[in-house]
Amino acid sequence: MVKGWIIRVRGQVQGVGFRPFVWTLARQHGLRGFVLNDPQGVLIHAAKAGIDEPGMEEPGLDAFALALRTQAPPLARVDAVECQPASFSDLPLTFDIRASAGSGAETRVTPDAATCAACAAEIAGPGRRRGYAFTNCTHCGPRYSILRSLPYDRARTAMSVFAMCPDCTAEYSDPADRRFHAQPIACPACGPRLSYEEDGRECPGDPLTLAVERLRAGGIVAVKGLGGFHLACDAGNAGSLALLRRRKRRPAKPFALMAAEAHLAAIAELSPAALALLRDPAAPVVLVPTRRVLPEAVAPGMTSLGVMLPYTPLHHLLLAAFGGVLVMTSGNLSGEPQVTGNDEAREKLSAFADGFLLHDRDILRRLDDGVERAEPPMVLRRARGRVPGTLPLPPGFAAGPQVLALGGQMKGAVCLVKNGQALLSQHLGDLDDALTLDEFHKAIADCTALFDHRPNRVAIDLHPDYRASQAGEAMGLPVTRVQHHHAHLAACLADNLWPPDAGPVAGIVLDGTGLGTDGTLWGGEVLLGGYGDFERVCRLRPAALAGGDRAALEPWRNLLARLDQAELTGGAEDFAQRLMAGRPVEQVRAALRAGINAPMSSSAGRLFDAVAAALGLCPEVQSYEGEAAMRLEAMAVSAPAYPFAASAGEIDPAPMICALLADLVGGVAPARIAGAFHAGLARAFCAPARHLVETGRARAVALTGGCFQNARLLEACQAELTGLPVLVHRQVPANDGGLALGQALVCLARAGAEAG
Repeated sequence: MVKGWIIRVRGQVQGVGFRPFVWTLARQHGLRGFVLNDPQGVLIHAAKAGIDEPGMEEPGLDAFALALRTQAPPLARVDAVECQPASFSDLPLTFDIRASAGSGAETRVTPDAATCAACAAEIAGPGRRRGYAFTNCTHCGPRYSILRSLPYDRARTAMSVFAMCPDCTAEYSDPADRRFHAQPIACPACGPRLSYEEDGRECPGDPLTLAVERLRAGGIVAVKGLGGFHLACDAGNAGSLALLRRRKRRPAKPFALMAAEAHLAAIAELSPAALALLRDPAAPVVLVPTRRVLPEAVAPGMTSLGVMLPYTPLHHLLLAAFGGVLVMTSGNLSGEPQVTGNDEAREKLSAFADGFLLHDRDILRRLDDGVERAEPPMVLRRARGRVPGTLPLPPGFAAGPQVLALGGQMKGAVCLVKNGQALLSQHLGDLDDALTLDEFHKAIADCTALFDHRPNRVAIDLHPDYRASQAGEAMGLPVTRVQHHHAHLAACLADNLWPPDAGPVAGIVLDGTGLGTDGTLWGGEVLLGGYGDFERVCRLRPAALAGGDRAALEPWRNLLARLDQAELTGGAEDFAQRLMAGRPVEQVRAALRAGINAPMSSSAGRLFDAVAAALGLCPEVQSYEGEAAMRLEAMAVSAPAYPFAASAGEIDPAPMICALLADLVGGVAPARIAGAFHAGLARAFCAPARHLVETGRARAVALTGGCFQNARLLEACQAELTGLPVLVHRQVPANDGGLALGQALVCLARAGAEAG
């Protein structure tokens, strides 16, 4: 018998080169034994070579265990290294790497990772992978997008149809090679291949050269990427931009851009923080200030651009050949999910694209590009590169039941909670669309299977008409219904690892709309509470949503409702009438008086729309969600805060509306008016939140809801709350993309209270 250790490593430790790392480390420390992958992570049996009875205090083993955590491969995320003494009768005399064992999943799946420096150099170098668009190693490349099931082995990925050539087999089998057990390993002799098509036929010649020729000629090319198709065009060609907008019927929504770092620096201001985020293995789209070099049509009305670096060898090669900045916008029909299959692309994107740059490796999981900001740091859309990485739950929740939370109607995402970790899915889209709803159900089944999840509770929104709520009700599990803004608050607390016993917080929750506990539509609240419960301390004065859902599309309707509340006189009243000229004002007012399709709402999002409409920003109709508010933010400059009235737990914007109109009459610059509104809104909501903390009723202030993706509003609130503990979103979206996490934590808190 040989005495040694059984070591369990938990976390994101499969598909990242962890076993060859352990193998090399064991040789350095003079160990015998083996390492393998199993459903719980990485399992190691080890003992000192040549010593029959080492103790737990053996220096070599202690150092080995410490190195497992501190020297792990770049894509690994080690949550725990658990060691226990053991006696072995059949331990090998050397240290071996063994095949994966078991099925199911207790470990994390690795997200897709951007091309590493070594592979980027290899495709530009003289070797056999020069110019090869599917080069990867254990430190980079596709993971989640090609995975069918766990454990993560080639036979369970989209690479199973590509038999490795002898050269790749030798690399794959050599523990000293950076491609040891790199499941997507490939080369031109045995791996996926590119093709280029126009008019339904494959074109002879080099696919990349043909695609670049089409792009330089002003055309649109559909490019099959990692998690779906992009539509690409020359970002510096105004004609190409106009063509893409016309074909896609996307008049104003900003386009994402992709370029090499040097080209991005020429069009945008890249701070050290932005550069670090761009270079992250997740390779998200990063919002950065524009230098206004590119045509306005790239991002109409915006002062920032969404930019990303090439994150696959295909993108590196395409951009190197093109030599400039490309638009890389999602390849999809309006409102539908991103296209992933070649046949689907030919069917749905032919009306947009002049050519198709394709390949023959299947995309098994649709993943949009993530969107993030470096300053202040925040994930705006959690997607490719971050998913399915897990988030730790705050202390106190590890022993809770397995929960499935289904989120809301907009920006769909689901969350699975298990063993102290939250698995927040990729952004799925708005569930009004039938295909997106199909993706939602697929994501539930997919995540449940991949993570061996067995929920015994489901958490949903209060709104009975949300597709996600209906899906949860139909599951036959105990249902926890969570108020929309309470879920936002809980998501922010979870993002900050706020312990459940740390005391209540004052939550400023500003977003579009969510069903309140009183049956009305909320959207501008100060809540006091935690995970388990809350009370509504303060709200924005409700206004009618004239025309119901049309109010979210047509900002002038929200302006009319707020103008009528303000009881204007004199010059302000005359100016307001001019603002409403040509619109069916009296018909709308008649409907409001009769209460026809005019629900009352405290929505802060609709107040943003009203102010934007007053300044002439897309007053008639928004061409994409949030357009009016985004343009208002982009326009704003620093200015003294407009006044809001506050009494009896209600914040009234009527004084702000009066001051705004007076400034318009007086010729004050719209940019200053926009800035004064942001400052006034921040001051109005931060005052009651500050009071809750200073009187001891709250321990901190949490800023949450979709409006807090507005960096100007966020910074204004933080300034108003100077000296207080302030919790903000960083890894979890402040918008509805984070709702499912909040719902799950509320469900866990209530389950704990019931058990207690």
